[in-house]
Amino acid sequence: MTSQKSALEPPGIIQETAPTEQPDPPQHSRRTVLAVVASFAALGVATTVLGGGLLNPPSSTEDGNFSGETLEFLIPLASGGGTDTWARFIGTELTNYVPGRPGFAPVNEPGGEGISGTNKFARSAKIDGTEILVGTASTVVPWVLGRSAVKYSFEDLKPLVVNGTGGVIYARTGAGVKNVNDLRNRDRPLEFGGISATGLDITTLVAFDLLEADVTSTFGFEGRGPVNLALQRGEIDLDYQTTSAYGSAVEGIAKEGKATVLMSFGQLNESGEVIRDPNFPDVPTVPEAYEQLHGKKPTGQKFEAYKTLLGLTYTYQKGLWVPKETPDKAVTLLRESSEKLGTDQDFQNKAAKVLGGYPLVADAGMADRVREAYTVSSSVRSYVKELLESKYDIHVE
Repeated sequence: MTSQKSALEPPGIIQETAPTEQPDPPQHSRRTVLAVVASFAALGVATTVLGGGLLNPPSSTEDGNFSGETLEFLIPLASGGGTDTWARFIGTELTNYVPGRPGFAPVNEPGGEGISGTNKFARSAKIDGTEILVGTASTVVPWVLGRSAVKYSFEDLKPLVVNGTGGVIYARTGAGVKNVNDLRNRDRPLEFGGISATGLDITTLVAFDLLEADVTSTFGFEGRGPVNLALQRGEIDLDYQTTSAYGSAVEGIAKEGKATVLMSFGQLNESGEVIRDPNFPDVPTVPEAYEQLHGKKPTGQKFEAYKTLLGLTYTYQKGLWVPKETPDKAVTLLRESSEKLGTDQDFQNKAAKVLGGYPLVADAGMADRVREAYTVSSSVRSYVKELLESKYDIHVE
C-alpha cells in the first residue's frame, strides 16, 4: 500500500511531537501463561481428532445450497465455436436448477488445441464444485494419444453431465460408390478429406482400417464445410459430417443422387455395444457395414479401438467435469441439478438445435458408464499410434 499524508496537515510543515512515555505492560502471571498454552494444546487435539474441521470448515457448496457462489466454466477453446456455444448455453440454463441460483462465469482459455486450458484446470482448479471443466473430443483425443504436452487425465476428474453427437460417412457417387461394397477391391483408392489425423478424424480413420477399405487421405482442410465443398467439386471422394451439419451439407446432395450415405458411426448403449443412431435409424452402423463386407461380426483389437473412440468422440463427446477431490455432496448436487435440467421439456424444446437431438445425460448410473468408456487400454492406445505412424506417417510426441 502507498502511504499518504493527512489532508489536515499544512503542506511543507512537519510537526514534531515528543513521544508520550507509556507504562510497561503488566506481567502475566504463571497461571495465565499456562492457561493460554493449554487452550492452544486443546485446539491442536481437536483439530487432529476432527480432521481439521475447526480450522477448515466444510465448503459452503456441500450444504445443498450454492447461494452466493459462481459456477466458473473453463472452456479450453476459443469463443464462438461449437464447444463454446454449447458450454455457455448449458451454463446459463443449469444455474437456474442449482439450489441457491449461483452466478455463471464462462472463461475461455484457448491454446494448444485445447490442451493448455485443460492443463491449467488440472493444475489449479478449486475442489469445491464451483470450477468446472468443459471437456470435448478436442481435448480427449490428445489424452488418448498420450501427447507429451498433455498434463491432465480424465481419470482424475468426475463427470457431472455428458452430451453426445453422431454423424455419417458418405461418398461421392461420381467416384463410382453406390454402397459399402464399393469401398473395397478398387482399381483406384478413394480419397478422404480430413482436417487432422490426430483430432476428431481419428474415429473415421479407425473405421476405414476396421473395414479394410481402399482409402487414402488428404489432411489440412480448415473444417468439414470446406471438405463437403471439395467433395461436391469432385476433388475428394469420402467425407463425414456430424448430425448438426447433416441437413445442410449432406441431405440435399444425397436426394439429388450426387452423394451416397454409406453408414453412421452409431452410438454406444448402456452396455457398451454399438447401436443405430436415433437420428439415423435407417442407416447401418460401421459394425453393420463390416458385417455386410466380411460376412461376420467384427471382433478383435481394431473393433475395440473403434468402440472406445466412438464413446469418447461421439456418444460422450461433450461434458462437464470437476476434480476427483470435489466433495461427493457437491458432485451429487450438481449432477442431480443437471439431470433435472436435461429432463425438463421446456429445456428440451429450447435446446433442440444446440444439442442436435442428443440428450443431456446425468442419471445416477452415468458416472460409471462414462468411467468405463474413458478407461482406455494400453493395447488400444498402441494400436491407434501404430496406425498413425504406419499408414499416415504421423509420429505422436
